[in-house]
Amino acid sequence: MAFKLSHEGSVQALALAAGAPAVLFAGWVIGTSDYSPKVMWTLGLVIGGAWLGFGLAVRERIASPLRTVSNLLEAIREGDYSIRATGAAGTDALAEVMQQVNAMGATMRSQRFGAVEATTLLRKVMEEIDVSIFAFDEKQKLRLVNRAGERLLGKPSERMLELEAGELGLAEYLEDETVKTVQRVFPGGSGRWGISRSSFREGGLPHRLLVLTDLTRPLREEELQAWQRLVRVLGHELNNSLAPIKSIAGSLETIAKRDPLPEDWREDMQSGLSVIAARSESLARFMGAYAKFARLPRPALAPVRLLELVQRIVRMEVRMPVEIVGGPDITVQADADQLEQLLINLVKNGVEAARETGGGVRIRWELAPWQVELRVEDEGPGLAATTNLFVPFFTTKPSGSGIGLVLCRQIAEGHGGSLTLENRDGPGCVALLRLPVQ
Repeated sequence: MAFKLSHEGSVQALALAAGAPAVLFAGWVIGTSDYSPKVMWTLGLVIGGAWLGFGLAVRERIASPLRTVSNLLEAIREGDYSIRATGAAGTDALAEVMQQVNAMGATMRSQRFGAVEATTLLRKVMEEIDVSIFAFDEKQKLRLVNRAGERLLGKPSERMLELEAGELGLAEYLEDETVKTVQRVFPGGSGRWGISRSSFREGGLPHRLLVLTDLTRPLREEELQAWQRLVRVLGHELNNSLAPIKSIAGSLETIAKRDPLPEDWREDMQSGLSVIAARSESLARFMGAYAKFARLPRPALAPVRLLELVQRIVRMEVRMPVEIVGGPDITVQADADQLEQLLINLVKNGVEAARETGGGVRIRWELAPWQVELRVEDEGPGLAATTNLFVPFFTTKPSGSGIGLVLCRQIAEGHGGSLTLENRDGPGCVALLRLPVQ
C-alpha cells in the first residue's frame, strides 16, 4: 500500500524541501571552513534547528486557519450560528475567506430563525382553525394532527401519532379522489364532511395531507338564512295583497249588513270586488314569477348563432323598432330558450325605458379575449340607483314582479357568464351581457 502524506505533512515536506538547498550549501560552507569541530556542530545544530522550526511554522500557519474554518463549518452544520471567525478584518485572501464564512453563518442564522418563526406560525394557525388536518407519511402513519382533528376522532394527539390511517378509520380517504363529500359519523361528531387530499415532501420523503371540513353547520346556517329571507319576502308580498283585501272585504260586509241597503251599494260592491280581483291577480303573478325563478333548470348547451337569435328577438318587439348595430357573426354554446328569454327581458326593459323619453334602443356585440360582450343600450331616463337591481322581488314598476333581472343574471351565470347594468355617459343605461366563447 502506497504511503500518502496528509495535507499538513505535504506542506511541511514542501517547506523543508524549499529550504534544503540553502541548508546543504550552508553545511558545505561550514564543512570546508577552518572552524573547530565544536563550532561546526554548534552552527550545524542552529541551522538545522532553524530549518526544522521554520518548516513547522509554515505547516502551522497554513493548517491553523483551515482547522478554524473546519470548526466553523461544523458548528454551522450542527445549527450553532453564534460562533464567528477571528482575523476577518484584513484584506488578504485568508481574511476574505473568514469574512465569507462569517457571512454564511449570519445568513443561515437569519434563514433558520425565519423558518422557525414560519413553522411556529403555521402550527399556531393549524391549532386554531376549525378544520381537521392530518399528515401521514409514506407508510400511512400519522405524523401531525391539530386540535380539531383530536376533537373529531375523540383522542389526544399523543395516542394517535404513529398509528396507521386504517386504525384511525381514514385509510379510504387517502386512496380516494382528491376532493369528495361524504356523510359520516365520527367519534367527535356526525354530518356532512368535505374531504380533500394533497401531497407534500418533508425531509425528501413523500407525505399526504388530509383535510376534513364540517359542511353541516355552514349549510344549516345558509339554509336558515335562505328560509328567513324567503319568509320575509313572502310575508311582505302577502301582507301587501291580503291587507287591502281584508279591509275591503270588511267594508263590503258592513255594507251588506245595512238594512235598508244604501242606494250606491252596487257601485261600492263592484269597486271593492274589482280591487280584490286586482290584488289577487297581482299575488298570483308574484307567486308564478317566484315559482319560475325557483324551477330554472340547468342550461342545455348547443351551438347558437348570435345574429339569428338577436334578429328573432327584435322581430318579436312590436312597440317600437330596435336597431341592430351588430357585430361579428359568431356562434356561442348556449341554451337557446334560456338565452332568448334573457335577451327578451333586456330588450323589454330597454324599450319601456326608451318610451318614457322618446329615445331609441340598440343592440351591439363584439369579441373580447375568451368571451363575447353583448350590449343592449337604451336612451331612457337611466337608473336612479343600481344597489337593488338584482335583489329578488325588488321592483320600481307598479306591475313588476322584481324577478326579471334576477332571472336574467341567473341565466347568464348558468352559462358561465355575467350580467351588469349601468348608466351610459349619455342618456339611458346599458345592459352588458358577457358569455364565454371558444
